[in-house]
Amino acid sequence: MKIGIVCYPTFGGSGVVATELGMALADKGHEVHFITYNQPVRLDFISHNLHFHQVLIEEYPLFQYQPYELALSSKMVEVVEKHQLEVLHVHYAIPHAYAAYMAKQMLKEKGIYVKVVTTLHGTDITLVGSHPTYKTAVEFSINNSDVVTSVSNNLKETTNKLFNITKDIKVIYNFIDVEKYASAENEECNRIAIAKPHERILTHISNFRPVKRVEDVIKIFNEVRKEIPSKLLLIGEGPDRIKAENLTNKLNISEDVIFLGNSSEVAKILCYSDMFILPSQTESFGLAALEAMAAKNAVISTNTGGLPEVNIHGVTGYLSNLGDVKDMAKNAISILKDDVVLEQFKENAKEQAKRFSLENILPVYEDIYKSCYKSKL
Repeated sequence: MKIGIVCYPTFGGSGVVATELGMALADKGHEVHFITYNQPVRLDFISHNLHFHQVLIEEYPLFQYQPYELALSSKMVEVVEKHQLEVLHVHYAIPHAYAAYMAKQMLKEKGIYVKVVTTLHGTDITLVGSHPTYKTAVEFSINNSDVVTSVSNNLKETTNKLFNITKDIKVIYNFIDVEKYASAENEECNRIAIAKPHERILTHISNFRPVKRVEDVIKIFNEVRKEIPSKLLLIGEGPDRIKAENLTNKLNISEDVIFLGNSSEVAKILCYSDMFILPSQTESFGLAALEAMAAKNAVISTNTGGLPEVNIHGVTGYLSNLGDVKDMAKNAISILKDDVVLEQFKENAKEQAKRFSLENILPVYEDIYKSCYKSKL
């Protein structure tokens, strides 16, 4: 099939999932066209079936804010028409599903009929979409998509609660390439460059926005460090990085906290780690936690959003109430203090991650695309 994928080309979960999905589809022989304003960060043109079409925006003094949605809709029309795409799979309701609807109507005027699959990822619903300024447009975009999917049951329930949705929302969990983490685990490990043999390694990955509560990560680690020699790896960039650095200095633990910034070697770094910390205010799914679990990390997280669907309390790690740093630290210590207990949690995490393997999820998306194609005939 010929499939267009529209996503944010960033390190965020939706962009990562969309990119990995596109590459996997190309490997299966599908022709995949990415349509966005920059090349997605994880996009690897190893396959001849992958194509990238950049959305360019001309600067006009007339506009205070440049109309990206119009440029995106026009580019979708151009790519669908030129390459005869059969399906547009848009990730994020705003602005992608809205732009896809406009593109679909423009193509219809030309006698071209394309199906739109919309995947809801989280903040497009819980943060942006529910805002009064956008709510009507989001609701309209979802209801006028041909197929709607969400990355967790929690997100599906939240969407139906916040909006008047007339479409059936199919839950298709986020996925990971389990083999990638197995390969990284088998590579020569440079763990000794990060920590001493007797030290534990804790890790956090995010975009360092307030919703990720990076300062809670620092506070949890500080409590763990008092009882167990350990190091903390922080991967990512964002507005709260300065706050995190300031807190490590204030607590006099900066020598044990390593800021790695954005990295293209996340799988390898996670394979050095023992435990992943995710005290987020909300997570529609928790892709970062799943990646850590695939790399044999026990997980300490909040019990918000879709996290309980990924991190199983008492099996792969522990869940705590939002902001309960003491409980999260206590749970972390209970796992890390005993080698046997830690190894069991790590093994459990790896097994749980296999449920979300690419080979399990990819056929579900392929079936959706095929159903769209058949409905056109």
